[in-house]
Amino acid sequence: MCSRRHLSQQQAVTLAKDVIPVPRNRLLAALPPAELGRLMPQLERIEIPAHHTLVAADSPIPAVHFPEEGAFHLLATLQAGDSAEAGVIGREGMVGLPLLLGVDSYPFEATTQAGGIVLRLDAAAFQEELERPSALRPLLMRYAMACFVQAAQTAACNVRHHLEHRLARWLLTADDRADGDPFSMTHEGLAMMLGVRRAGISVAAGRMQNAGLIRYGAGRMQVIDRSGLEAACCECYGVVDRAFQRLLTLH
Repeated sequence: MCSRRHLSQQQAVTLAKDVIPVPRNRLLAALPPAELGRLMPQLERIEIPAHHTLVAADSPIPAVHFPEEGAFHLLATLQAGDSAEAGVIGREGMVGLPLLLGVDSYPFEATTQAGGIVLRLDAAAFQEELERPSALRPLLMRYAMACFVQAAQTAACNVRHHLEHRLARWLLTADDRADGDPFSMTHEGLAMMLGVRRAGISVAAGRMQNAGLIRYGAGRMQVIDRSGLEAACCECYGVVDRAFQRLLTLH
């Protein structure tokens, strides 16, 4: 299992204290200019190091984080110590969704393998914004629905589809959040995310590399032939992608 350390606020790197430019996070970018302008001075842009836990399981959530770069994984850990991915969050979303629903903690650990850049908003400021008659709450409610679709479809995929289909789905999701660039991930990390044996990942990933779909080595992966990988995938990636595209639009 990949080692992970809890991220203290001191370990995060503040990237800028001045005015933050138009955010790359899709939720924030979808807000009306007046609402975004009200939030911007309260956002802190920070860099999260690799292999760090942003929010620990069953611990109070001190802030919400809107990713601009990188991917953050919700990991469910079983009593035996095994972990599996319960959700993934990139710049389409927000880490800290339980606060929207009146809950102050995750039952999962929110962590990152490769690190990333986030916009941090204190929990109290977030709750204050939710109490306003604004577009943020309905937008986040639709985001919560998209996350439900992702979780439900992933559960069905994990039960019914072959490992290579599941791996293709995961790689396409990771590629979306990496903007086509190489991203950090090992076979051991993939095995943990998908809840399977490492040997199965090695065989499936080897076939994909031999087919020219992906390239990997030294803990780095990159999608080379996206259309080919989409053809090798099951329908689950498309179902989730369409849900996010449809739901993350202000009406």
